[in-house]
Amino acid sequence: MELLELPAWLETAWPHLVAVLTVLVSVLASAHAVLHKRDVRAAAGWVGVAWLVPVLGAVLYLLLGINRIRRRARSLSLRLEHGRFPPSPGVAPLGAEALGASRPEAAHLAPLVRLADAVVRRPLLPGNRVTVLESRTNAYPAMLEAIDGARTSLALCSYIFDNDSAGRRFVEALDSAVKRGVEVRVLVDAVGARYTWPPIMGRLKRAGIRAARFLPSLMPYRLPVANLRNHRKLLVVDGRVGFTGGMNIRKHFWPGEHAARDLHFRLEGPVVGQLQETFAEDWAFTTRERLSGDAWFPALAPAGPALARGIADGPDEDFETLRTVLLGALATARTSVRIVTPYFLPDATLITALGVAALRGVRVDILLPERGNLPVVQWASTAQLWQVLRPGCRVFLSAPPFDHAKLMVVDGAWSLIGSSNWDPRSLRLNFEFDVECYDAALARGLDAVVEERLKQARPLTLEQVDARSLPVRLRDGLARLLSPYL
Repeated sequence: MELLELPAWLETAWPHLVAVLTVLVSVLASAHAVLHKRDVRAAAGWVGVAWLVPVLGAVLYLLLGINRIRRRARSLSLRLEHGRFPPSPGVAPLGAEALGASRPEAAHLAPLVRLADAVVRRPLLPGNRVTVLESRTNAYPAMLEAIDGARTSLALCSYIFDNDSAGRRFVEALDSAVKRGVEVRVLVDAVGARYTWPPIMGRLKRAGIRAARFLPSLMPYRLPVANLRNHRKLLVVDGRVGFTGGMNIRKHFWPGEHAARDLHFRLEGPVVGQLQETFAEDWAFTTRERLSGDAWFPALAPAGPALARGIADGPDEDFETLRTVLLGALATARTSVRIVTPYFLPDATLITALGVAALRGVRVDILLPERGNLPVVQWASTAQLWQVLRPGCRVFLSAPPFDHAKLMVVDGAWSLIGSSNWDPRSLRLNFEFDVECYDAALARGLDAVVEERLKQARPLTLEQVDARSLPVRLRDGLARLLSPYL
């Protein structure tokens, strides 16, 4: 059988056709990057890849460079109208003009309220109570007690939900709730669900619990979704009591002296509706089921003194919302900024903002773990600490065990709690949820938490950072080159 011969003209023309198609593909990839990448460095980098690695560069851009999450989130027909639920009847949002009258100690932070009004697009609500919980003592017990008391609905979102002794205890509590007739929904990130094998999803479904994975993939470590993870930690009981913070569900945080350190928070009052609406949006995004009605969204009466607002951030939003709020908080601070975070890889703009605050005379304290759980991240973090130490920020390293807590306190009047770290993954690549609070009593309590941690921490000086050996500095510097992806 003879092979089919190509026409003579095609034999001579096909190299030119391939060249034209190669150029066309590179032009299209470059044009898309120029038009859609907000970061000039990212746009220039992808243009370079498209031309220096013909065809393959365009393919890499198609797989890694295009944000499909934004497009999918906007096109989803079940996405809630304007992405927001109405506030509870009788709860009036508080504007920047009224901040000084209701919180004299925070009057100078009115510009921060206006900034958050513009970028967060959720109201600042009065009448909330925020209770601080510690992983080593009362966080899980408080969450399980709330689940055991649920009567109408339970919404649980976690980045990691391990199939271990802690995870099974939560499944038992959720199973009991289902048997009592409670409507239960559980959302687990598809990557976080695979931290243990077999995953917890099978156990949840066998118990009759409606559970779903956020952005599932058949390829466990497929790069296009490696960073676009749901890192939120939310629990809402009967639409009235909420929990959020830094804690996943795993035995590492089970109460006891050997548990990893972390903070979680119990919330009551109108702001709980903002936790619930964030969960409902994620649930609709994942399952196309819309949660509505009094079981999920009851009217919420005032429960405490705190002004609070939920800040949902992620790659589907128009702005880098939380990063903008952090910049605003640093710009309006007058006396003190206290930051506790397990991962510290701020970008150049945030580093400058921290330095400017310190140079203005603001006391800027940054508390980091002395021994992190991700060595490469810690190396990269160490490589850039000189940039905050030189202008006068103070850095402290907390002794083991590993501290996974995340919080920020400004001027003893404003607090930020939630799931976000100070790194590109949290501030640009993942879905996060935080709560800003104006409450002097809460801020004093969190300052006390920081002080307690500082007693077991050691200060890190610029001289100590500069004294690292050349091999260590090279190692840390090479790790820093990976910081946009860590």
